[in-house]
Amino acid sequence: MKLKHTFLGLFLSIQCISYAQETKSSTFGNGLFNLIGKDSTWSMKAGLRMQFLTVANWDKNIDGGFENLQENFSIRRARVKFDGFAYSPKLKYKIELGLSNRDISGASEFTSNSPRYILDGVLMYNFYGNFEFWMGQTKLPGNMERVISSGNLQQVNRSLLNSKFTLDRDQGIQIRHHFKLSEKFLIKEKLALSQGEGRNITSGNLGGLQHTARIEIFPFGDFKAYVASDLKRNTSPKLMLAATFDYNKDAVKTHSNQGSFMVTDIGFYETDINTIFVDAMFKYLGYSFMAEFAYRNATDPIAINSDGTPTGDIVQIGSGLNLQTGYLLSNNWEVSGRFTNIDLDEEITGISAQNQYTLGLSKYIVGHKLKVQTDLSYLSETVDNDELMWRLQVDIHF
Repeated sequence: MKLKHTFLGLFLSIQCISYAQETKSSTFGNGLFNLIGKDSTWSMKAGLRMQFLTVANWDKNIDGGFENLQENFSIRRARVKFDGFAYSPKLKYKIELGLSNRDISGASEFTSNSPRYILDGVLMYNFYGNFEFWMGQTKLPGNMERVISSGNLQQVNRSLLNSKFTLDRDQGIQIRHHFKLSEKFLIKEKLALSQGEGRNITSGNLGGLQHTARIEIFPFGDFKAYVASDLKRNTSPKLMLAATFDYNKDAVKTHSNQGSFMVTDIGFYETDINTIFVDAMFKYLGYSFMAEFAYRNATDPIAINSDGTPTGDIVQIGSGLNLQTGYLLSNNWEVSGRFTNIDLDEEITGISAQNQYTLGLSKYIVGHKLKVQTDLSYLSETVDNDELMWRLQVDIHF
């Protein structure tokens, strides 16, 4: 009964807001509704998106064939998002909530034993000229593939490089700035100071902070570099070259601010971790190319107890390379290909090198807002533990 009353109260509240404020209509994919205060001192746009995923995996046998079929059906992502401005258009906000099991997984003692519902919760203040101050939880300015929204990807999901090296989201502050060297030549700088343990962490932070710096160069002018595929079919070449350096002091997780906590017999194991990204995006007449390189090292990557014995936790140090390209046909079908190499330090991590080859096919019905994507991946490892994976996904965004 209480739940019923709660939903009824929420419905009535939304109705009251809708009647009390000016509502702008929106087209498909541009939000469920867009509210603007009568005095124009605030706005709110609400959006909803879902991804429905089917996956099939096979293991390669000694005869060169594939066996042990494993299938999975899931709602990969289900999210609601609100954004707009408050008091002044210079003060913007964004909050994004995850509702699927994979979005909210990670409940532990470090998240107060609560699911991690909040993906983004951030204020963005344009306080002077081209400077913006960000505060809250959001993506760090790390590798390009991670900053591209999961709803704007060229293939079904991100690469192995992202899963091994990404900085993902964290809580903290950021300063962002941009300037032009000429009429077209644009440079963007991004600095972040964050907690260093990832999103929604409420305990387990021992005081070491994470420092991230990124520079982006646009020699031919600005464009939507963080939307995969050249859906606009740019009539002039567009290029972004970028580099990120991240220093996580006294990190306590195996992937810098991601992975698992490194716990010893007397508490957390701490070590300084550095991560470097170099990436590029090129778009022209429906053709797109993205390249990413990642490198991570640590002062002392092997976690040990107070008596010097290893705990079994190891910082995943090494490098990764991801190359991805695609071409958009006139009927909005796109063919794409990806090569990913993961080369962790096998002597330290015990993990052998991996190569993954992916061929993708996408049909953009309403751009990235309504699309069907499928891809086929072959994963090759030096220990002959090869795998074949096929995926099919449908995206819908309101």
